[in-house]
Amino acid sequence: MSEQIEPGEAVPMNAWQAAATDLAHCVRFYSRLPVPALPWEQDAHALPSFPRLVRMIPVAGLLLGLLPAAVFGFALLLDLGPWLAAILSVAAMVVTTGALHEDGLADTADSCGATTIERRLEIMRDSRIGSFGASALFLALALRIAALAALSSRLDGGAVIATILITASLSRTAGLMPLVFLPPARRDGMSQAVGQPARETFWFAAGIAVVLAVVLGVLADLPFAGIVLMLVLSGLSGLALTRFAKRHLGGQTGDIAGAAQQAAEIAALIGLLTVLPA
Repeated sequence: MSEQIEPGEAVPMNAWQAAATDLAHCVRFYSRLPVPALPWEQDAHALPSFPRLVRMIPVAGLLLGLLPAAVFGFALLLDLGPWLAAILSVAAMVVTTGALHEDGLADTADSCGATTIERRLEIMRDSRIGSFGASALFLALALRIAALAALSSRLDGGAVIATILITASLSRTAGLMPLVFLPPARRDGMSQAVGQPARETFWFAAGIAVVLAVVLGVLADLPFAGIVLMLVLSGLSGLALTRFAKRHLGGQTGDIAGAAQQAAEIAALIGLLTVLPA
């Protein structure tokens, strides 16, 4: 005899529905894309639970890279040149994510001008951008654009498109490292509200990110040494920002996670460039 579901009671989800729900929550959280409510979702716009949905972040990152990758490829088809293609691609990612990670990088950079943890956290909450933040934002955008333009002169368009997808997935996975390995720096911040992911779940997500990077890299005929460097350098960037946050704030914030994502993306792109002949 089947169990009766009372009105208002949550309907149990199977494994595939749970994975799809977590993926939808990830895309909603990390982007401005209009993701419709899934048929079985009770509250499509509830605050996501990071301890559960972390496993789908590499896949969500891959999805977020689709529009920037398509824009890059279309720009090349229109013969707009590598620099304009790179600028349009990075702009597409900024629009897709609402500059979520760039904002975190700028706030983190601005906090470097303060001498106490309390003042650093106060600066990171300030919506205004300072000279450190503006400089970091400009340099990060310039490095991403220049790296993509340089890659397009050494790889075919399909390989660069694959690289955009790989870095979108790897960098967002690396951006989780401060959230996983450090306690929240504040009791009332977003990182406290969404919950701290378990390390086991993070390593599962990291495994998915590695598989996606290797499969896409092999299919795009990227050099294996380049794939390895992308994996290693994105991970080391996440670790470096984690260590920085521990000394700088005594914990992590969402802004630190955004800064880690930006650092990981730039490191992965430059890592691939170093093994490609000029």
